[in-house]
Amino acid sequence: MSMHLIEDLVEGSVRALHATGEPGWRDHFVALYGFQAEWDCKFTHFQLMEILLEHGFTHRFPLSAHPDYPRLRETLDAMTEFTALSDSADDSEWLERGYVDPPYLYCDAGTALWRRMVPEAAPVAKVRLAEAVHDVALAAETQNDIELIALWHALGPDTFTPLDPRDDPDTAAIREIAVRTGATVFPLRDGYRPPLGIGDDAELERWWAGQ
Repeated sequence: MSMHLIEDLVEGSVRALHATGEPGWRDHFVALYGFQAEWDCKFTHFQLMEILLEHGFTHRFPLSAHPDYPRLRETLDAMTEFTALSDSADDSEWLERGYVDPPYLYCDAGTALWRRMVPEAAPVAKVRLAEAVHDVALAAETQNDIELIALWHALGPDTFTPLDPRDDPDTAAIREIAVRTGATVFPLRDGYRPPLGIGDDAELERWWAGQ
């Protein structure tokens, strides 16, 4: 799959969870964006910023609210465009220190800057990717977004668990939803769904494909 597709997949998943009308998807978003960070993807938060703010995944402040503002005032006030507050090319590292899109400062849940600026927030709970995608698939089924389910399913069970997926409840549930909605045969672009027979376990492949 292309990096652009991964970006779209995560964006679609965030939108699907938000569309349920339920609050409290913050920790699911942490899992989804953690998955995206494993790929060579662009920084895409601003495509969904209002949703991320609403669920408490991202927090927005005036620049002067930075806890080190007295020391960094000259640097922060001179910023005129999007800037990561780190010289690191590693997204997982620079996000720890926040980012600026003038006139605002942003930090994401679970990061070092977030812990300093939002000390009253509940700690981020560990949500497995399989758990997050299971809830995404349930939401997508309700919203009749079969393509979203199909794209996650096409990534294969190894994306969700290193174990036998038949023994992992969330991964097995993703497969169940894909089978009952017809997502296993939903037409995707060439290359998005690996053909059967390329893995070492033909029986497991057929099971995952719903055959």
